[in-house]
Amino acid sequence: MQKNNKYIALRVSTVSVIVNMILSVFKLLAGIIGNSSAMISDAVHSASDVFSTFIVIIGVNMSSKESDAEHPYGHERLECIAAFILAATLFATGIGIGYAGINKIFFEKGNIEVPKYLPLVAAIFSIAIKEGMYWYTRNAAKKIKSDVLMADAWHHRSDALSSVGSFIGILGALFGYPVFDPIASVVICLFIIKAAYDVFSETVKKLVDTSCEQSIVDEIRCEVLKQNDVVCVDELKTRMFGSKIYVDLEIGADETISFKKAHAVAENVHHAIEKNFPEVKHCMVHVNPVKVSKNENMK
Repeated sequence: MQKNNKYIALRVSTVSVIVNMILSVFKLLAGIIGNSSAMISDAVHSASDVFSTFIVIIGVNMSSKESDAEHPYGHERLECIAAFILAATLFATGIGIGYAGINKIFFEKGNIEVPKYLPLVAAIFSIAIKEGMYWYTRNAAKKIKSDVLMADAWHHRSDALSSVGSFIGILGALFGYPVFDPIASVVICLFIIKAAYDVFSETVKKLVDTSCEQSIVDEIRCEVLKQNDVVCVDELKTRMFGSKIYVDLEIGADETISFKKAHAVAENVHHAIEKNFPEVKHCMVHVNPVKVSKNENMK
């Protein structure tokens, strides 16, 4: 399963690199030829996607390494570090684009050129391509439960939104308001910074042992109670470890059963959880003795 997930992530990342390189060159040429600072900013954003995708590839390769003596719990959290780098890249890109746009609005008003129609066509083309890449990458990220791949998906979405900003700015400039073009750059900056914040906050949750979604906790609880000889669930804790989940369980079993049988009950629960929930990296089970009535015991 781990190897298959790695293959999916690398395949998606390769497609991302190829698409972003072609799109970056196309938008940059359209921006230069068509005198559009918004489209040039958009091209820089797409170019940053190429760098971010290389970070994804590195993160996936490192996090998929098997456990070793120095890292007995595995390397999944390295994916979170890659996501942090992605967030920082997004933030820096957004600040750079915003600065250039504000500079043009307030300090180069007289030098703002009216763009041509080519950047407008490039913006429409970019919106379609990048939105498609968002859904393609997002579906793969959800399938393999990859934070860093989901971060890359949002990078595609932020690029699509920035192209929407470019389109509006270029269109406004063509209608006689040249300042709309650099204003679009500033709007693009805000979208990128918002995407950086979302990636950052989601990654922090994975690094501070945040519990998994309540719906998953409820499903695990139901699965535990289905197992033979489990009387109750006394405690159920979960914590995120990169894209994986650790589960700590305390279950109740009849106090009259032998130690050997109690161990078998714990083993049964352990295997059931890890089998039915692939995202669970490890399930620890502790058995508490419970006084069971005759009727419950016969059930």
